[in-house]
Amino acid sequence: MLRTLSIRDFVIVDAIELEFASGFTVFTGETGAGKSILIDALALALGERGDASMVREGAAKADIAAEFLTTAAADAWLGVNEFSNEDGGALLRRVIDNAGRSKAYINGIAATAAQLRELGELLVDIHGQHAHQSLLKTDAQRVLLDSQAGLQDDARAVAAAYKTWRALARRREEFETNARNVLLERERLEWQVGELEKLAVKPGEWSEITNEHSRLSHAASLIEGAQEALAAISESDSPMLSQLSALNQKIGKLVDLDEALKPVLEALEPARIQLQEAVSALNDYLSRVELDPARLRQVESRLEAIHSTARKFRTAPDDLPQAFESLSGQLQQLADASDLDALRAQEEKLKAGYMSAARKLSKARAKAAEALSAAVTTGMQELSMVGGRFEVALQTCEAAAYGLEQVEFTVAAHAGTMLRPLAKVASGGELARIALAISVITSSASATPTLIFDEVDSGIGGGVAEVVGRLLKRLGQDCQVLCVTHLPQVASQANQHFQVSKHSSGGKTVSRIDPLDAKIRIEEIARMLGGVEITATTRKHARELLAL
Repeated sequence: MLRTLSIRDFVIVDAIELEFASGFTVFTGETGAGKSILIDALALALGERGDASMVREGAAKADIAAEFLTTAAADAWLGVNEFSNEDGGALLRRVIDNAGRSKAYINGIAATAAQLRELGELLVDIHGQHAHQSLLKTDAQRVLLDSQAGLQDDARAVAAAYKTWRALARRREEFETNARNVLLERERLEWQVGELEKLAVKPGEWSEITNEHSRLSHAASLIEGAQEALAAISESDSPMLSQLSALNQKIGKLVDLDEALKPVLEALEPARIQLQEAVSALNDYLSRVELDPARLRQVESRLEAIHSTARKFRTAPDDLPQAFESLSGQLQQLADASDLDALRAQEEKLKAGYMSAARKLSKARAKAAEALSAAVTTGMQELSMVGGRFEVALQTCEAAAYGLEQVEFTVAAHAGTMLRPLAKVASGGELARIALAISVITSSASATPTLIFDEVDSGIGGGVAEVVGRLLKRLGQDCQVLCVTHLPQVASQANQHFQVSKHSSGGKTVSRIDPLDAKIRIEEIARMLGGVEITATTRKHARELLAL
């Protein structure tokens, strides 16, 4: 439940700190005093969109903070999203500066407006003063029925199944329409894949065969050069290796005479060893290299085939293996997609899955519709609509994302009258009473701990208003109820009463909210009963209402 609300520099509010109790709380005041500003401020703390116009004129920023006692569901959300604190509860804060920039916090940790909304949906349910207008739309009626019965997950599953089924159906229809084009594309891909499969280029083959061709085509030059190098080093009349060996021996003898020549000897010895290794390497190379005209012709033929195919496919020779994989994948996809019988079988399977989920939802909706119809009908009797009936009609329709039926709220306002769609109810007062009954009934089944009604009792008066007050007070026994009202019969039923007023300060209009004690509350109820001039009679009537 909501424990405290702090509002600073919001619209015409300079600074307000409010503490709330459980039960039924009302806010009253003159028209234009700013009663709904309180709801707007709380909605902002709960993640609603805000802008610079919400900042009080002359202030740098608007700052709203709301502290809640949390439910198990809210605590779980806080834990998953790493916003929990040691003291428990949740502090939601929203700051908007005069440039329209917004910041959000949960338990002192920076958050997004979306996160505020997610948490807010677990803490507060707000029924606006125009809630009955949305109830006139069939989509809103369906959502309300599903929400009341806890069928949101089932409805989402049906919508997802419908989307998957229809996507495949469109794919099958497109194939049937473009069958010739698909066939031509498949033939083109089959030819391309066949060409590449026949060539069978392996990854890295182009580089390997290019090197081999270079070696084979220059074999004579390679052999001749290697033989010349071998002769110069070890097989000529005066080979380098023999000269270096003789030089090493000579310097070795001179080292015995002068140690200063030792570095020269140490430098020459590695050179001699490396020459010997070069001789071994050359002999090994010459034993392996040979002129092979037949292999050269094979390699040249392979090079030409790969190069020609790469040119035909407009790709690099090295990329031919990747091209084969890509085209094979496209051909497989097209083969799968062009199997009309398989597509039809899969479509029927997806349709059957959708129908199964939709029929399950229809059955649950029928049960929920019966329960909601009975509950609202009972509520109508309490709201001076004796003999009236309310019925949730489920009208079969073609398969759609929302299921197999249209949901429509129908009502007979008086005994003996026909049920008609709620949208065609003529009386605004009747519509307001029915909407209020629906709001109270659906809210009583809600797990949300705090319910807010913003002038949902507009269009109601007289004895009905007293009944409305009793309904809201009864609802307050199960959860926290906050209500902005202009009806004294409703206000007198509250456990806690705040008065919203407006006055001038420093040449500017500001709004204030004060908790009322028993004495001042009599004056406020009397004002609501009698208008500007409060008489002894209106005070007496106010006391009687409060006594009730």
